[in-house]
Amino acid sequence: MAETVTPTVDDPPPASSTRRERRGWYIYDWANSAFQTTVITVFLGPFLTTVAELAAGCELGADSCDGYVHPLGIRVAAGSYYPYLISLSVFLTVFVLPVIGAIADRSAHKKRLLGGAAFTGAGATIAMAFVTGDRYLLGGALFLVANISFGAAVVVYHSFLPQLGGPDERDGISSRGWAIGYLGGGLLLALNLVAITLLDDGDNPQRTLDLARWSIVSAGVWWAVFTLVPLRWMREHPSEAALAGGGGNVVTDGFRQLGRTMREIKAYPLTLFFLLAFLVYNDGIQTVITLASQYGTEELRLEQSTLIITILLVQFLAFGGALSLGALARRIGAWKTVLLSLVLWTVVIIAAFRLPAEAPVPFMVLGAGIGLVLGGSQALSRSLFSQLIPVGKEGEYYGFYEISDKGTSWLGPLAFGLVFQLTASYRVGLVSLLIFFVVGFLLLAAVPIRRAIVAAGNTPPRVL
Repeated sequence: MAETVTPTVDDPPPASSTRRERRGWYIYDWANSAFQTTVITVFLGPFLTTVAELAAGCELGADSCDGYVHPLGIRVAAGSYYPYLISLSVFLTVFVLPVIGAIADRSAHKKRLLGGAAFTGAGATIAMAFVTGDRYLLGGALFLVANISFGAAVVVYHSFLPQLGGPDERDGISSRGWAIGYLGGGLLLALNLVAITLLDDGDNPQRTLDLARWSIVSAGVWWAVFTLVPLRWMREHPSEAALAGGGGNVVTDGFRQLGRTMREIKAYPLTLFFLLAFLVYNDGIQTVITLASQYGTEELRLEQSTLIITILLVQFLAFGGALSLGALARRIGAWKTVLLSLVLWTVVIIAAFRLPAEAPVPFMVLGAGIGLVLGGSQALSRSLFSQLIPVGKEGEYYGFYEISDKGTSWLGPLAFGLVFQLTASYRVGLVSLLIFFVVGFLLLAAVPIRRAIVAAGNTPPRVL
């Protein structure tokens, strides 16, 4: 029987993988988290919005802009350009990710797929260096390529997890990867913020814009450089379908396999039920992350510096939080630990509702709480899902998983926005998100997890 892994990097590996290979897998999380943190969370939205405003004829540094841009002849308010890009990106990703997963399952060279998607995304991010002046269309196109490539690479990356360890080891492996990712993303963001603090005099909006652009570029360089490590250290683990492919066209075979899986997936209703639970509670998590800054500025009237410090606090504490919940999962099981994390998320929402305005310290304390529960709930959901995937279909099923992660992220913001429109209160809007955590908890608690794992043809871990 395999020895249960504790959350330390130097634990002995199982026979199916080496310590070097696992470390390579962890490093990819370190590599791509820079894109999520530096680009998506902090810099890209304000940067592309400013570029669109310039294209709309607004002055750089103006307090407000009512101008419009016309991508493909469509009249779009400059301030709405970036949110529309996000929506378009999510829409396209829904179609791309399952296909990429199916191709990965049929390929004997998944590392090439990982590298191709990662370098494409990193290259598009680095090319943001050319988004100067009013080139909002170039910036939008590069963002679409980068964000879709990011999701595609994540699907391939996740599909390696079941091959890196047995049922009793995956919670620890996933938690360490997620923790190291938060550490890498936080480190680059901190370096960029230090550079901006030293170089930005605050009186030159063009310099501020240039610094934001080069911060985005730095994330692409970071992503590309550190992706070289997993491509060097990881090994291929081709499935039986890949080995029996007979040299056929892997793309065509991938589409065919996806069609078969879409027809056969109903044979695993408990796996689908878990995905439904994940869809609900993860939407609440993503909405809290997305709207925390807006809540802090609009409702709590906090300074931008407070928000930036809190973002960094979340990043670095999520490192310890992921490892801590991973250690807890070793004792009580991943399923129970995720359920506990949803209870803690409920406490976070209630605490956020009661936060006083213009009080940065309580907001930072709440950010610390989010950091401690954030990484673990996501990492353990990933490893728990790995137990529910039929052997040889890891890529396809993680494609559906990523759709549940990203493709429905409009539900929480929609609920928040509707409640705010009816009540004119950000606090009530925030409390409305409790429904996602309560319903998600009830759905996940209703999953007979051991039976679901057996139904997928896998061996359950000793502790669930």
